[in-house]
Amino acid sequence: MTKLSGPMLPPASGGEPRQAVILLHGYGSDGADLIGLAPHWQDVLPDAVFISPNAPEQCRQLASGFQWFDVSFDGDRLASRQMGVLKARPVLVEFLDDLWSQTGVTPENTLLAGFSQGAMMALHVGLSLPQRLMGIIAFSGAFVPPEGFGSTAFAQPPVCLIHGDMDQVVDPDLSADAELALRLAGCDVSYHVSEGVGHGIAPDGLDFATQFIARVAGK
Repeated sequence: MTKLSGPMLPPASGGEPRQAVILLHGYGSDGADLIGLAPHWQDVLPDAVFISPNAPEQCRQLASGFQWFDVSFDGDRLASRQMGVLKARPVLVEFLDDLWSQTGVTPENTLLAGFSQGAMMALHVGLSLPQRLMGIIAFSGAFVPPEGFGSTAFAQPPVCLIHGDMDQVVDPDLSADAELALRLAGCDVSYHVSEGVGHGIAPDGLDFATQFIARVAGK
């Protein structure tokens, strides 16, 4: 199985990591893209290691980037998301298991954050684990429920959903749909719409995510 790796920033405190923030980039990008979020959150989580792994596959459309799964631009995008997250899930789960065993950081001190395709992975994987994570942050994503979602087999970490209302790449309604599905399942959901924003992370969305982190970290 492919082993994930990518840019990493050690804890700002200079000590051993007590938390971990895993940043999952979008389609056609790489880990260097989202590691830029780390400086915004190091004040809130000074003891956290930030890791932004490259996705496991070379991007079919953009040779310089990576993908968590292939995207069908001409066919059924819903089907490609559903098939894609299922295929990529074991790689990310193995990465998390390795991280926890190697660092001693626990699942409840681990935050999964992703953008676009990475957000889809964060939601699908984070909500398919028996262990409860510190939280999940999904920027401009969509939720593909794991089989058995809503059962007692899976933990329910708090979730933060953020989406620009002018996004023409990933329909903003997908985050609205995710909020409804998660609330109906009893999840703790924080939801924010960035007005006038397309497919990206705006300052107000980043601030909303930072406040979410401070809350779930008990700051």
